[in-house]
Parts: sequence; C-alpha cells; structure tokens
Amino acid sequence: MAKKQKNFRPKPRKPRGFRDRLGADILAEQEMLRRITEVYASYGFMPLETPAFEFTDALGKFLPDVDRPNQGVFSLQDDDEQWMSLRYDLTAPLARYVAEHYDGLPKPFRRYQVGTVWRNEKPGPGRFREFTQCDADSVGAPAPHADAEAVMMLSDAVGAAGVPMEDFLVRVSSRKIMSGLLQTIGLDTADGGTSGTVLRAMDKYDRLGADGVRLLLGEGRKDESGDYTEGAKLSGEQADMVLAFMEAQGADNAATLKAMGELIKGQEVGDEGLTELLQMAETLEALGYGARVKMDPSVVRGLDYYTGPVFEAELTFDVTNDDGQVVQFGSVGSGGRYDDLVKRFKGVEVPAVGCSVGVSRLLSALEARGQKGTDASPVVILALEADRMSVYHQMAASLRAEGIPADVYLGGSGMRAQLKYADKRGAVIAVLQGEDERSRGEVTVKDLKLGEKLAREIESNEEWRSGQPAQVSVPEGDLVATVQRILRGE
Repeated sequence: MAKKQKNFRPKPRKPRGFRDRLGADILAEQEMLRRITEVYASYGFMPLETPAFEFTDALGKFLPDVDRPNQGVFSLQDDDEQWMSLRYDLTAPLARYVAEHYDGLPKPFRRYQVGTVWRNEKPGPGRFREFTQCDADSVGAPAPHADAEAVMMLSDAVGAAGVPMEDFLVRVSSRKIMSGLLQTIGLDTADGGTSGTVLRAMDKYDRLGADGVRLLLGEGRKDESGDYTEGAKLSGEQADMVLAFMEAQGADNAATLKAMGELIKGQEVGDEGLTELLQMAETLEALGYGARVKMDPSVVRGLDYYTGPVFEAELTFDVTNDDGQVVQFGSVGSGGRYDDLVKRFKGVEVPAVGCSVGVSRLLSALEARGQKGTDASPVVILALEADRMSVYHQMAASLRAEGIPADVYLGGSGMRAQLKYADKRGAVIAVLQGEDERSRGEVTVKDLKLGEKLAREIESNEEWRSGQPAQVSVPEGDLVATVQRILRGE
C-alpha cells in the first residue's frame, strides 16, 4: 500500500531584514512623511513617482566580467532576458526620469519623492533591507547655493519629523576634497579600483574607528562574523595621511576647513571643493543654521555617484541597542551632489544635488528614545443586542463625523470576548448600551486605559457596570462630548 503523501505546509516566517508592521507604526510613518513633505513643498518642490523596478543597467550595478547584477540589489530577469532590479534608492530613478524627459522639464527641476527602496545587504539594528525614503532633489542647479539649500531643507525636515534642534547635527564634507587627498597620496582618482576601496574604507570610520579603517586601508579586515574584506593595500605612510585627514577636526567650521586644505596640499580639485564648502558655511551661518551644521572630513557617503559636497544628518542622543549597550543612533538622513548621474544617459554634465530622510530609521530612533507616534486607537462600540445593530452603527457614525475613529464589534461573541477585542485593538474607550441604559435613554462610556486588567477579570455585564469606577452613564446625546472629554484626559 502506497504511503500517503503529506501536504506541504510552509513555515510562517519572514526573511532577515524585513518587517511586518501594524497600526500605530504605519500611522506614525504616515504622519512623519506628511511633516517632511510639507517642508519639501514649502521650498517649492513638487512630487514625483517612479516604478519600484528599473532596468539594472540604469542603476549602474553590474560587476565587471560577469553577466549577473552586483550584490546590493535584488534583481530578476524579465521574459526578454533583460535584468531588472528593485530600486536601491530614489536618486538613480530620478536621473533616468530626467534624462528621458529632459527637453520638457523646467531647469532646475525640483522634485520630492516618497517610496520604498530595497538593499540586498546585511541587516543590523535599525538597518533594514526594505525601508522608506523621502527625497528632495534639484536637477540643473550648480554648487554651492543649491547645496546649502539642500542642507537647510534636510535640517528643517529632521526637525519637523520630531527631533529637537539640539539633538542632531548635519555633518558636511566634499568628494572633491577627498579627490584632492587621493591625488596627494599618489592615487589616480579616475581609476575607481583602489580609490573606491579607500573611499569605502573612509566611509566606515564612524563605525570601525581609526584601527578598523587602517586595516581596510592596508591588507584587509575580518569582522566578528568571520567575513573578510580585502583592503586597499596602501603603504603605511599613505594610510597615515588618510587617517590624519579623517581626524582633521578644528574648533569650528573655519578651522576644520583650514586643516583639511593644508592636508591636500593645493590640489586643484580639492581647492575647488574647499571654496564650495566655505561658501556653503557662510550662507548657512547667515541664515541661522550654523549651530546645526558641522564641517566634518569623516563624512564620505558610500555611493559612488557623488561628485561634490556630501552631508549626513546625525542624531546625537543616546539609545540602548538590542544588546543593552548605550550607543548613538547615528545617521538618519543624507545627501550630496551628483553632477555625473544624468550624464550616464545624456552624455553631458547635468548638475544635481539632493537630500534624503531615512524615515524607517528615524522612526526606530524616536521609538528607542520613547517618543510615541500617532495614537489612532478606535472607540469600540460593544454590540450586546443583535436587534440593535443599526443603533450601534449610528453611534459610531456620530463619532466618526467628529474625526474620532470608531469600531462597532461585529464578531458575534459575548461580553467578555468583546472586551478582550477592545483591549487587543488598543482601544481607550468602550461604549455600552444594554437594556438598562436603553430604558433610560443613556449610554455607558468606559475609559479602557486598564483594558488588559478589565478583559482578564470581568465576567458579566452587571459586574462591569457596577464594579468599575472609570465609567460614566450619560444621555445618548452627550456621547460624542463625553468621548472627546475622555480623549483629552479630562
């Protein structure tokens, strides 16, 4: 007799670096996005949407000598054998859009975009493979004034999202100055190999410190998981100069820029970058952003397409990580100049600069700090009599008309189950009208801040009405006003 085959049942699980989100988390993100995009719109930027998938060659993510896209992006082949990838940011799709519609667009073209992006990278605390970005970019605007505006807008956006001014900094540097450094130590900046490896090592300075970066500038580094990263193979003298540059921090922005300039020894491209940063610092100081902006040579930005000023919005308050360690959360927004990105399509240089807020990361930081998001917990209308459902729906409608979320219980269960339902929904108020209330033309309104205790202990309608002080019976016409009073905490 043949064995009966078992039905396959997949294990309910999700991939590392991806999250399920519910209710309050999504509402908090929507509220944060509303605040940030209001800032972008106040600067005169207009919204744009682009597809989640782009052709991989438009993203510039092929490895040499292979026919499969590079690590870092999630990719698949279309039925015509063309590689497509989920966008890893919103800037590369913008460059494609501008190149495709170039002649019909106003220049500068100022747009903001909100969207999900995906990165096929190792996840970590507060770092996900799927997350939301909220970008604003000016295409066709040369340095340095558009760059100063982008720094101001990023600063305003982080503040509008809920971070006090004293709790973050926008750190600024320049890829041109870094090119001057690379030329000073004898590297060819046109050769992306060794130069790119050096820049990627410098970009890890905040995380790995000087010792870790020195390993990456030399032979290489093995991390705690055993993964080995090949180094740039610089000499000890070259590595010393790179680290001296990374640590060239003065007492103020002017002193920092002077120290950076002395280390690049008059390289033309580096001097050009210094002049741009000096002009940006002057503008930002004049407009009241000086206290929020710090010139910092350790800011590199890992993406290869940056060509001028680069910047990061960094939180400065402490949080506790998953291991119980007190750490600073770090960067929650970034941006920079990328004058060559549209050139990949058009063949001519099109100046561009933009900023991006990592909304998911910023929300994680505020949550770790104890800042709660939007509370949109509903009022639950208990349904105790089946023939009174239309009345319960009318109660809910009267609350919704005043902007109060309201939910009529439709599960068909009894009193205890309905209270458990209200508790699991996170409801702060339950509304009851049984036979006794109805005969008096009243409703009972119950504050459910102790909802978990109520759901665990109450067995009957009578016990709930008589034994709990956090409730009030009011005329039916006073339902909305009573709910509003409780929601205000009165």
